[in-house]
Amino acid sequence: MGYLSPPPAPAPVIVYKDVGGLVSDYQAQTEIYRREGREVRLHECRSACTLALSLPNVCVYPHSLVKFHLAYNAIDRQTDAGVSQQLFDSYPAAVQQRLGGLTRQYRVLTGAELISLGMRNCNGDTMIASRNRRAPTASALAAAPSSPIGDLAETVRGAVAGAFGPSAPAPQGPIRVAVARPDPARGVDPAPTASIGPRLAEAPEPPRRPLALAPV
Repeated sequence: MGYLSPPPAPAPVIVYKDVGGLVSDYQAQTEIYRREGREVRLHECRSACTLALSLPNVCVYPHSLVKFHLAYNAIDRQTDAGVSQQLFDSYPAAVQQRLGGLTRQYRVLTGAELISLGMRNCNGDTMIASRNRRAPTASALAAAPSSPIGDLAETVRGAVAGAFGPSAPAPQGPIRVAVARPDPARGVDPAPTASIGPRLAEAPEPPRRPLALAPV
């Protein structure tokens, strides 16, 4: 596919090999791509095709070859300083600095060189997904369904805090709840075991009833 023969929009323009042509034709097509926001992927691009480097959505592959030279008149083969300057001015500043200027002979930059100068790598991501991720809001967290294990842990935390009484501070460590699997041999489900911090602790026994309240 050549630079002047794109697929229907909005498909990307993939330039496999374009040897250039009339600069005015390439300037007109470049402006179309700019207005459309089309992505242009370069494999091999020569002469007037290098105007593609002026597009914000152009990319190259590490193996790409981009070849630059002075513009010249197709009839008398004489170089055209004005058109050559238009070509050179369209390139990114880093590319201009690397080239230094245009000559009659080809000056070749590989895709790897262009990528090192700031051109986008076609093999890379066009969007960083992590930038689109947002931390959940407080309202979203409040509306989220609660976990049964989490609810059980909070219940155990409250029970342990009450057992210590108002004068004793409740433990500040994390409450972990271990749910045992049913024992088929016993036919009953063992009760969950609560742990305070890294060590297991038994729940305190309830106080004895006063004798005056004992049944007759």
